[in-house]
Amino acid sequence: MDASTLTTAYEIIRQPLGEILPKVSAALAPIVPHVDAAELSTHCAHSPFKALGGTELMTAAELTPLLAAGAPDAPWQGRATIGGREREVVAVTSHATRRGAVLVLVREDGAAPVDAAALTVAQALWDLVTGHFDRFATEAVPGALARSRAAADTRARVIAELTGAHAAALSGVLGVLRSRALDDTTARTTATDLAASALIEMRAEQRRDRALAEEPAQDAFERLAGELRPMLRHSTVRLELGAPDSTRSLAADVAHSARAIVRSLLLIVLEQDSVRRVHVGWQLTEHELRASVRDDGAGALAPCDLGAGTIRDRLDVLGGRLDMDAVPGWGTTITAVIPLATPEAAVEAAHPLTGLGSREVEVLRHLALGHRNRRIAEELHISESTVKFHVANILNKLGVDSRGEAAALFHAAA
Repeated sequence: MDASTLTTAYEIIRQPLGEILPKVSAALAPIVPHVDAAELSTHCAHSPFKALGGTELMTAAELTPLLAAGAPDAPWQGRATIGGREREVVAVTSHATRRGAVLVLVREDGAAPVDAAALTVAQALWDLVTGHFDRFATEAVPGALARSRAAADTRARVIAELTGAHAAALSGVLGVLRSRALDDTTARTTATDLAASALIEMRAEQRRDRALAEEPAQDAFERLAGELRPMLRHSTVRLELGAPDSTRSLAADVAHSARAIVRSLLLIVLEQDSVRRVHVGWQLTEHELRASVRDDGAGALAPCDLGAGTIRDRLDVLGGRLDMDAVPGWGTTITAVIPLATPEAAVEAAHPLTGLGSREVEVLRHLALGHRNRRIAEELHISESTVKFHVANILNKLGVDSRGEAAALFHAAA
């Protein structure tokens, strides 16, 4: 790789994370001509799928098979479904991250095959970029973690809102089409099948998104165990592990942070000469992850020994805390308590009206005043059918069966 290529790579990884894909595309354009680029990066909790936008309707679901089938150091070129139709693509897969990342370059139809030398450069550049990405995730740097957590929280709320809106709309369509008042059996059956298929696809998309943005707690702990064992391989200290007894999944940033914090705590504990055994365990409750490091030392560690560096910085970003229990002669237990949602998200989730849109809140306010649909339509200058639509959505989002129950929730939240 020549000096010019290395300089280009350096300039790419210096960019803000959101600007890296355009820079990669521009760098590869002379040797792999393409009209669009997209990536699916499983280590990225807040936005695993990114695209430049030239190809309409490109989706993460279309890139998922390319990621699953890809092999490191073996870029693939051929035809794949992109933007709803068959397109010429080059797919470059990197395993610099645990679950991999794929870069897809969409080419003009009939484009000449890319030569091996160009594919080698594309592979090397993508490995470098994904390795750079993975460092931010694995080390859970506080600044990057804060941005990731905020974006992930916003993204989760948007997905939840869209899912609720689409589910309500499609459920309404199904209800109408299944009505006995309709006598066109063939049309009703066909439309019902289409709507049911749309619901299934929507739910499948949600599951795919969760698979990319989350990590099973037991898998996350096993990764931590694999990182800790080499640290004690040539030590007389015995490591004991307590895996979480839970099948739940953790947000990727929580899992990355918990591992980084435990690694740092273990290094501090091992500085004590009297330690012969260390127990590392994770416990999951409904609302938090408790990552503990317990030793059998002299019990002489003090809070100031933990320092005020990246351990506390990471916990501050996540709204967590560090608890210490030192008993002279018996040892020390240090526990990092990490909320499974940001403090802001927990407050919003506790508010019963959080999921309603502004117009739905206005309609609910009139419901709470006892107004009927005609009065609400006149007050808000909308049709009665629109009011009925909003009322149905409100009942669905609040999980209640009647206007009275919805009104009671409004008064309780006021």
